[in-house]
Amino acid sequence: MLFDPGDELEFDTAGAHDSGGENEFTRRDFVKGAAAFTASAVVSARLAMARETRKTRRGGAAGSGGGSAAPAGGEIPRRPLGKTGVQVSAIGIGGYHLGSTKDQQEATELCARAIDAGVNFFDNCWDYHDGLSEERMGTALRGKRDQVVLMTKVCTHGRGKDVAMQMLEQSLRRLQTDHLDVWQIHEVIYYNDPDLIFAPGGAAEALLAAKQQGKARFVGFTGHKDPAIHLRMLAQGFPFDTVQMPLNAFDASFRSFETQVMPEANQRGIGVLGMKSLGGSGEMVAGGAITAQEGLRYAMSLPVATTISGMDSLGVLEQNLEVARGFQPMSAAEMQALRERVKVWAADGRYELFKTTKKYDGAVGREQHHYPTAQKLPA
Repeated sequence: MLFDPGDELEFDTAGAHDSGGENEFTRRDFVKGAAAFTASAVVSARLAMARETRKTRRGGAAGSGGGSAAPAGGEIPRRPLGKTGVQVSAIGIGGYHLGSTKDQQEATELCARAIDAGVNFFDNCWDYHDGLSEERMGTALRGKRDQVVLMTKVCTHGRGKDVAMQMLEQSLRRLQTDHLDVWQIHEVIYYNDPDLIFAPGGAAEALLAAKQQGKARFVGFTGHKDPAIHLRMLAQGFPFDTVQMPLNAFDASFRSFETQVMPEANQRGIGVLGMKSLGGSGEMVAGGAITAQEGLRYAMSLPVATTISGMDSLGVLEQNLEVARGFQPMSAAEMQALRERVKVWAADGRYELFKTTKKYDGAVGREQHHYPTAQKLPA
């Protein structure tokens, strides 16, 4: 069904810490509660300092748009997260790779160094490393929760609101928090996903319920397969605050999210979260097409809220911080020149395997959509 954007869903800040039972939530309430695109489009600082917790929870001051340069002094720039009033760092910590660090100590040190450097956007997901990524991040953020904008994602893959709410409670326990700043539906990559998500009792209802209960401040969805699926999600008229998508120098030449989805989201005021700036696992760099610095700088120069980057070691963190500190966006001419330079490799999607193969499709989604396992169908 389509959602009427006429009525705006209020976020109950007074109940932000309420961990009480689930509210009664009827189908009619769901439709009436679907707000005008209250969304977000670029990132904003949720909590600049712990002592400003209350202020930042209601949203930081508005910042410059995507591609903005850093303030003087080599700081990491902050950008508005769409219409949320929140600001976050132009680069974010990817949760999947946190589960790939050698141990909890390294994960904790990585998060601490990132926060000290000015990074405040932290991504995660219910199924990353079977929950280990959320557990490591929860431990790493003890005593620092109010300094970050914390996001995780739910993996319903066609299952309904009840399953989503159970996953939310699991994520909250692992992350050692009573609420999320952003909760997204993960891996909207199958062509029937929009129908399943917006069916009666579907995952979309869980997003609204989580906001109503104060367990999620903002909601959105993510996917990496086809811009057409993202556009179908946006066409529902649901009040998404954020949307996550692959954005890199190769994307413009093949099934482009940059040219098809990003402008639509920005026009609606939905916060765009970029990912896979180097191809998912660095394929673009390993293939010799670009350097890591070029790829990250291109992605961060787009009109996005933040670019989420996987960092599985302190060395990778420092490499990314070198780009992010005192960030200077590419000019339009520089971006076009890079697109032209990589076009010969970009036109067929060979370095965007998340679009052209099953390599990056999660096990839970495969199972729910009746696909063979990665062992039986690796690509």
